[in-house]
Amino acid sequence: MLRLSSNDPGFAEAFARVVADRRESAVDVAADVAAILQDVRERGDAALGELTAKFDGHDLDQSGWQVDAETCRKAFGDLDPTLRSALELAAERIRAYHAAQLPEDRDYTDAAGVRLGATWRAVDAAGLYVPGGRAAYPSSMLMNAIPAKVAGVERLVVVTPTPKGEVNPLVLAAAHLAGVDEVWRVGGAHAVAALAYGTERISPVDVITGPGNAWVAEAKRQLYGVVGIDMVAGPSEILVIADAQNEPRKIAADLLSQAEHDPTSQSILITDDAAFADAVEQAVETELTALHTQATARASWETNGVIIDVASFAEAPALANALAAEHVEIATDDPEALMKQIRHAGSVFLGRMTPEAVGDYVAGPNHVLPTGRRARFSSGLSVLDFMKRTSFIQLDSAALEAIGPAAVALADAEGLPAHARSISVRLGQ
Repeated sequence: MLRLSSNDPGFAEAFARVVADRRESAVDVAADVAAILQDVRERGDAALGELTAKFDGHDLDQSGWQVDAETCRKAFGDLDPTLRSALELAAERIRAYHAAQLPEDRDYTDAAGVRLGATWRAVDAAGLYVPGGRAAYPSSMLMNAIPAKVAGVERLVVVTPTPKGEVNPLVLAAAHLAGVDEVWRVGGAHAVAALAYGTERISPVDVITGPGNAWVAEAKRQLYGVVGIDMVAGPSEILVIADAQNEPRKIAADLLSQAEHDPTSQSILITDDAAFADAVEQAVETELTALHTQATARASWETNGVIIDVASFAEAPALANALAAEHVEIATDDPEALMKQIRHAGSVFLGRMTPEAVGDYVAGPNHVLPTGRRARFSSGLSVLDFMKRTSFIQLDSAALEAIGPAAVALADAEGLPAHARSISVRLGQ
């Protein structure tokens, strides 16, 4: 774990190294992924079957290519009632939050008499990648599928790796609750290729969303343009800005909530009290001993964890903006004041009673968020990722006479006479 102080002479250089550290896979998978994509494009289901046998250790012809709707319904019905209620609460809140994101069509006539506007429409089909390797997350199923359904997507397709043919029943239950149409027992870069190009069994989709490993992320990156994607996500991260009025064990728990995801995850604390920083560091050690995910969380904390002592919280917004973290917790007396100065963050959690983890499950906003400083230019998953906007224009003779001559002049200036002619003939020129 790295300890920094903004008062140290070398702080700027040390902090710049933290900002620049991508923590993403050191293995260059681009060439391997390109070969997989090409194989699936050329051989379809045959390639999917071979790659699934290689990576997941089962024969799709024997275990079944698809999980049927009845199996998903039964998985939901068999849930412990408490867990089923929790899943239903999460789904209800996620649905309500994303319904409020639906954009409105525009239709108006401007001062020149030109009718202008835009209509929003959902894509026809969306593909969701749901991890099934290191961990399986029903919450990610809800966070990806529900916004697509709210947007109005007609066909929702899930691909998920099933090691040895086994699929997590919680994921199936979440698929049922979210209204998923198809669940396929394939994962990895080859599953992403199947969604993009289509195979004999799997029809192609228009947009692919969802988290995955380095191969999945690289597949999405290479296929952008063939299909739309949500983002190329990297390791999880959390930045906690906390003062000494917090209980150290609570802040320690918050830091570890992301550290337990993966050894490459990163947890950072910014505080204005060195003694509190010491107490949090000690509390992390105590909290680690109680986690069955201790090995992963410890590797993350010891390799990528950072504690930054600042002279005052006036320094925190600039540091936060440079980090552009996926999750930012502000546990101070006046979190609103700090939030107003933070321009780059995937999602912000305000106050001492708002742990980031509540946002992962039941708060409502999406937990699929930009990582690796991508919050500088991108946002979390929303209904807009499953929609596109089409503009429209309508002129009558008076409107064309008002603005057409300017268009003719610009077309002539650009050396495009046919453009100019298509307008001028309507102006009687």
